[in-house]
Amino acid sequence: MRRSGFTVMKKLVGLVKPLTGFMVLAITMGVVGNLCATFITILGGFAVTSWMGFALPVSLGVLFTILVVMALLRGVLRYGEQACNHFIAFKLLALIRDKVFGALRTLAPAKLEGRDKGDLIAVITSDIELLEVFYAHTVSPILIAAIFSVIMCLFIGSYHWMLGLLALAAYLVVGILVPITISKCSGSKGLEYRKKAGDLSGFVLDSLRGLDETIQYRQGEARMEEMDRRSKALVENDGELKQKAAKGSASVGSLLMFFDFAMLFLAALLFQKGLVEANGVLIPTIALMSSFGPVVALANLGGTLQYTFAAGNRVLDILEETPVTEEISGKEPTQFQGASIQNVSFAYEEQDVLRDFSVEIPKGKILGIVGRSGSGKSTLLKLLMRFWEADQGRVEISGRNVSQINTTDLRDMESFVTQQTHLFKDTILNNLLIAKADATREEVEAACRKASVHDFIMGLPQGYDTQVGELGDTLSGGERQRLGLARAFLHDAPFLLLDEPTSNLDSLNEAVILRSLHQERKDKTVVLVSHRKSTMTIADQVCSVENGRVS
Repeated sequence: MRRSGFTVMKKLVGLVKPLTGFMVLAITMGVVGNLCATFITILGGFAVTSWMGFALPVSLGVLFTILVVMALLRGVLRYGEQACNHFIAFKLLALIRDKVFGALRTLAPAKLEGRDKGDLIAVITSDIELLEVFYAHTVSPILIAAIFSVIMCLFIGSYHWMLGLLALAAYLVVGILVPITISKCSGSKGLEYRKKAGDLSGFVLDSLRGLDETIQYRQGEARMEEMDRRSKALVENDGELKQKAAKGSASVGSLLMFFDFAMLFLAALLFQKGLVEANGVLIPTIALMSSFGPVVALANLGGTLQYTFAAGNRVLDILEETPVTEEISGKEPTQFQGASIQNVSFAYEEQDVLRDFSVEIPKGKILGIVGRSGSGKSTLLKLLMRFWEADQGRVEISGRNVSQINTTDLRDMESFVTQQTHLFKDTILNNLLIAKADATREEVEAACRKASVHDFIMGLPQGYDTQVGELGDTLSGGERQRLGLARAFLHDAPFLLLDEPTSNLDSLNEAVILRSLHQERKDKTVVLVSHRKSTMTIADQVCSVENGRVS
């Protein structure tokens, strides 16, 4: 979803509320600090006018003392302003990351299926990091520039109202018109850049994961050429943005010179007409020349903000994405007493998967489900897990629609073993404890014996403390699958949903696992999806799914 820069800024500013006090402090120090810097020059101008015969409100000694104090204050206040801004920025980045991870958790798995993982990583890392520019160098500088400009317009206007209006025009053009113009000239280039950066990140991650296949089929050169093409496109896009930013900086320099001369010319004209004295020429001109710092900082943001707004837009896409299923809480607790699917129809967008599907799953029974690939078997299990909502019909557990069961109760009642077991880069023990964090070593080993993987683990150099590597790459598919089954046994839920649980196993290991399932059938209800006829031998009932219907 593409949002305007103003909309993105408004939403990002809304996140500052928890740190409003620090923001007010940063703005106050920024305004006072910039006034100190500007009035150092202005007070020097007053000293010059005193030699021209104009009276000073204080003695020269006091004037120079004030100059020294302002110079010291400027350094202290500048440091304080930057410290507050960066404290706000890094606190908010941590808050935003927490919100993004929370949003991803609610969006998973339905809204994340098929999403480019490399692009998501780019959002979580580099896109959120880019928001530091906004919070540390944009929010308070805008307010500082606005307050500072008003004060300076009043000061310069005290000599003559026309001089104050000219100063106002100068601040508005440099601080508002220039960055808006640069931003509009850049168009959607910033969003394109972040999108291409995310795509490149995904392509690199995909290439690393498929390195074995790339080498085997000698596709390394082709992958490198594609990576070079994407990198060059990204560099070209970045170059266009930087070129526009450079033109903006050049125009700012020209405008500063124009307004400085305009102030001098107007003040001199008013002096000729007797409307201001000589100090009314010198002081306003010096004041304008020395006061462009805050608005120039805004003008220089014109190009940078394209990257920031693009990154903010991508982060907001995740934060504002509506999950397929909301977490349920506050309902009456539910104990597992069987499940049923009644006249359920479901489609992934326009693709029908299940049509008027019905089946009963009695407590303590093993239901086998067979059918060709794509017939809706795995989707059925996801509906029971409430990863997706049925388009029509009812998915019930213990006589209650799953959409009316507390999510925590549902997760406690169910164990879902998918075709691909995900293992984290950690020890085997910690990967198993995901299923039950407070499990004893005896419970872990008992679960692994049921999954026919205990002997294998004990044969490893570090046993249960062996690192499995990223995505479990150090283990075979069958070993990963057995660890997934061990997790399910350790979770000890009354309702087991098994999607091709023995597809990567040899006959011996399959027999051990089927025996374990058969032995625990009095305490478990199992939905067993498989293509193997041997797997179905333990099922009490087998139903075949064809074209989304029971056949």
